[in-house]
Amino acid sequence: MSKKWSMAWQIAAVYVGTVVGAGFATGKEIVEFFTQYGVFGTIGVFISGGLFAWSGARMMMMARALRASSYKQLNDYLFGKTASSMITIIMTIMIVGVTSVMLSGAGALFEEQLGLSKQVGIAFTICLVFAVMLYDVKGLFAVNVLIVPMMLLFSFFLFGKLMLGEKWCNISFFPHYSWRAFFSPFSYTAFNLAMAQTVLVPLAVEAEDEQAVRWGAWLGGILLTLILLSSHIILLSFPHVLRYDIPMAKIVQTFFAYFYWLYLLVIYGEIFTSIVGGVFGLKRQFRTFGSLFFLIVLFVILYLISLFRYGSLLSFLYPIFGYISLLFLLLLMCRKIPRL
Repeated sequence: MSKKWSMAWQIAAVYVGTVVGAGFATGKEIVEFFTQYGVFGTIGVFISGGLFAWSGARMMMMARALRASSYKQLNDYLFGKTASSMITIIMTIMIVGVTSVMLSGAGALFEEQLGLSKQVGIAFTICLVFAVMLYDVKGLFAVNVLIVPMMLLFSFFLFGKLMLGEKWCNISFFPHYSWRAFFSPFSYTAFNLAMAQTVLVPLAVEAEDEQAVRWGAWLGGILLTLILLSSHIILLSFPHVLRYDIPMAKIVQTFFAYFYWLYLLVIYGEIFTSIVGGVFGLKRQFRTFGSLFFLIVLFVILYLISLFRYGSLLSFLYPIFGYISLLFLLLLMCRKIPRL
């Protein structure tokens, strides 16, 4: 039983680490999809959390039944082989784009919070990811199992301190409401699941115990809900920081100065785990190419795209990718899990 729970925790950590990337950990992504809508965003958080737990487990069980070694094989089943090739190309472009946003987020962290060059931050991150990729799955697990608990502790600690304070969850600002408030939780979950499949599909197939995979998916979904909700409430309480590229860091810097540098390390760690997940998934998809050559070409492409401003990239690309991923989520919910 302990071995099952250990494997379930590792899968849950990878799930959380893949989703909680630059936009999530820094607060920018949460503002974009939830916090700007005020109380409507709070409802969206619970909808998104439920979808993360249920759909994540369903996706991994489906991948296991198909014995899919990469996300293309899952797409073959969901979309049909005729449309799958085009869908896989689109999703690969999305994954490259999102991983570039993560790299840009790492650069923004170095530039906005440390006063260093953005290019230095991006280059440093690429070198670290390259080192982790040398250990393949073991490196993926090790990074997430180390960093995700730190993120959980900081998130819940910050939320607890806020609850004990005199003022929290101040929603006196007039929330921006539009038809997007209704679609946001669905597009957000669809987008993140479409991105996470690059990592979760091969992990689900390679894991020894099916029950551990299911437990890991549900545990990961629950943890994502808790982190998302606590971060959303914190951001609601300080609407004046919503304009920053890294609003969560501004909150910690202002109200929890003693933990500021450690929290920046945690934010960087979460950005890093998402980059590792994206590169890992792309590496598995294109395993026919020489591993070293592929990584070098991939990192050059990621570096060039990531030079654009992080906040602009996120605000423009994430909503578009979310709507494209809605079809993926719909088919994932409707398609039957094939029998082994």
